[in-house]
Amino acid sequence: MTTEQATATEPATADRPQSRFFRARVTAITDLTPSFRRFTFGGEDLADYGDPGFDQRIKIVFPTSDISIDDMPTADDWWDRWRALDDAERPPFRTYTTRAVRRAACEVDVDMVAHDVLGPASEWIARAEVGDEVLIFAPTTAHAAVSYGIDFVPPARTDDILLAGDETAAPAIAVILEQLPRTARGVVVLETPDPADAAYLPEHPGFVYRVAARRDDADRHRHLIAAVTEAAATLAPAGRGSEVEEIDIDADILWEVPRTAKGGAALKSAALYAWLAGEAGAIKTLRRHLVTERGVDRRAVAFMGYWRLGRAEV
Repeated sequence: MTTEQATATEPATADRPQSRFFRARVTAITDLTPSFRRFTFGGEDLADYGDPGFDQRIKIVFPTSDISIDDMPTADDWWDRWRALDDAERPPFRTYTTRAVRRAACEVDVDMVAHDVLGPASEWIARAEVGDEVLIFAPTTAHAAVSYGIDFVPPARTDDILLAGDETAAPAIAVILEQLPRTARGVVVLETPDPADAAYLPEHPGFVYRVAARRDDADRHRHLIAAVTEAAATLAPAGRGSEVEEIDIDADILWEVPRTAKGGAALKSAALYAWLAGEAGAIKTLRRHLVTERGVDRRAVAFMGYWRLGRAEV
């Protein structure tokens, strides 16, 4: 199986940065399953919105009752300026995946998880209406051939692919499945809040789906860890495990995406490429199992523990 990522056709210049903040308004809201809600954003500013492909990460800035999206720093040094603001003055933002881009229509789809209101993002998701505005930090059409917002970077040839995560990873998994060639094969493991959420993922003829809903928070990660462990026993070639440094997920981010000469897309081939994303506690467990216990080549795995139970993203 071979994979290809989109390449840039328009060079970046001082007037055309590789990424920027786009102002967009909600033009449609569609409930796809009990847990997944699609927001279609529109506006002329989106004509320059880039789509490098696969699991392209973006950030969405949400307004609150006290803070406007106009309060968000948007210059090149926006991160430093945002960090310098007082907590009460910081516009909240969260990370999502571009689901679809229709550039001619100046439209972008972003799928979000709808759940109990726990913070500014979930509150916005629950109460948003057509016409509401957000800022989206995303690539432009002048993006580089290699986008560091893409974490699905498999070797040129792989025998099998393992895609696994909780509901927060489902939109990225969906885009990956849609963009992989029909000859690709592997296993998808997904844990969701509701049994009906299984309908969210697009079909791919080469993948076996292991999707299940947890009963409650106490049951969280059970299916994800068990199903990945079972899949790895079949997909992972016999090998000698290597030790991985333990990461304090309460203090540091568990994020390991080989993309240099040491691994990832720079590898010529791999028997298995694994992409796992979701709550840091589960990803830490799976990272240790695949690399240390099963002996999966560390250069052909991507682990993203990008959120922690009980903690906001930023």
